[in-house]
Amino acid sequence: MNWSLVPAKYAAQTPDKECLVCAERRLSWTDLRARAEALAGVLSHLGVEPGDRVAILLFNCLEYVEITFAVNQVGAVWLPLNFRLAGPELHYILDHAGARVLISEADFAGTIEKIRPDLPLLEEVLYIGGEVPGGGGDYEALLQAKMGNPMAHAQVDLDDLHRLMYTSGTTARPKGVMLTYGNLYWKNLAHTLHFNLTADDRTLVAGPLYHVGGMDLPASGTLYIGGSLVILKKFEPKAVLQAIQQERVSNLWLAPAMINAILQEPGLGDYDLSSVRFIIDGGEKMPLPLIEKVGQTFPRAWFADAYGLTETVSGDTFLAKDRMFSKLGSVGKPVIQLRVRVVDEQDRDVAPGELGEILLRGPKVFKGYWQDPEATAAALRGGWFHTGDIGRLDEEGYLYIEDRKKDMIISGGENIASPEVERILYQHPAVLEAAVVGIPHAKWQEVPKAFVVLRPGEQVSAQQLQEHCAAHLAKFKVPAEIEFLEQLPRNPSGKVLKRKLRGL
Repeated sequence: MNWSLVPAKYAAQTPDKECLVCAERRLSWTDLRARAEALAGVLSHLGVEPGDRVAILLFNCLEYVEITFAVNQVGAVWLPLNFRLAGPELHYILDHAGARVLISEADFAGTIEKIRPDLPLLEEVLYIGGEVPGGGGDYEALLQAKMGNPMAHAQVDLDDLHRLMYTSGTTARPKGVMLTYGNLYWKNLAHTLHFNLTADDRTLVAGPLYHVGGMDLPASGTLYIGGSLVILKKFEPKAVLQAIQQERVSNLWLAPAMINAILQEPGLGDYDLSSVRFIIDGGEKMPLPLIEKVGQTFPRAWFADAYGLTETVSGDTFLAKDRMFSKLGSVGKPVIQLRVRVVDEQDRDVAPGELGEILLRGPKVFKGYWQDPEATAAALRGGWFHTGDIGRLDEEGYLYIEDRKKDMIISGGENIASPEVERILYQHPAVLEAAVVGIPHAKWQEVPKAFVVLRPGEQVSAQQLQEHCAAHLAKFKVPAEIEFLEQLPRNPSGKVLKRKLRGL
């Protein structure tokens, strides 16, 4: 079923039921269907055809959700963009994906207009919010002009591309993850069954909608079953607590750094948080005292520690409510129709308790990387998705994550590929060698730290290198610290020993 048929289904069944809330704005299923259908008409008029990519560069808002339905209604593919990215990063993704239309807002107009001349395939930029910079189209005016005009829903198959999401991965350039309608369907089914989602559920979207955490854990599943989303423009601890109390939120996804921030919020105990029945978490191991405090703060909530990836629409394993403490540190067991293995370097299953690479197989696993057959073949060899993550299974089949993807840094829930930062450092004329690792941080869990070897006779300060990085990278990717070395530690084959750098 086309994702676009979800509003049509519930507009017919529960036309007046509220489905989207953001600040003072509220949409019923009838409203959402009408707006999504009108936008589909706009996109069709602009020449968007099945298979075309339509990019979204927005803060969280109601429009974000209606865009996803509208893009799929014409058979096109939506491409969410991380609003924290710098201009060169956005340029690469838009160019690599071949996006024809970009929907954004005035806050990003300066960046967009700088890169737009070098994006010949980008034909149209629409702006929401009423403020339309020169050269752009007025999203709301165009949408209103198409209101009331019926628009057919494109016929799609389970293997057709539903969206394209770029992930930092472990390479110098992000890779486009191709997610299909089948991937989304099986993810939604798995999460609906696992958490018993119903039309009465109200999911708080506190994380960014460009991320699978915000969009899919379990927001897209909540909409799929006819529930409602309460959307925050951006994460703020106080706003989360207020929204839970006022909107009687039943579930939400939070990265560990977000949970920490909420638990430190003054007046935490003054809020009524009893409506929350489950919280999905993932990304970092959480110590027992913190989990206990979550339980005290959210008295009815199941704290479901999770494991997942963009390549699987996330949410692959969850720790059961009755094992929160007896299996502390585990991310649980896989959802329905997903198999998990832990293997050695020859892809042979290891014994329970032994470390190995985590492999996944099932219908929610992506179809490959956009325009990258080599990376696709490597990741999906033998019919199994090789995650690159290191873990172990215990005797009862519970999964434990022992190490993340090679060279991956997770800062405040955001993935940072160290080779991506290293590539920018190498572009500086004074830099001979560079290696980037994650170091602990009280607020963000981790931040990047760079170790740099300068070229003979060259001089540059740490601040100058940070400014160089800031011109090309999102702020959260800029090294928080830079340490200069005479040489990088390497093994006999010349590979940089990052484990030694982490110990410095």
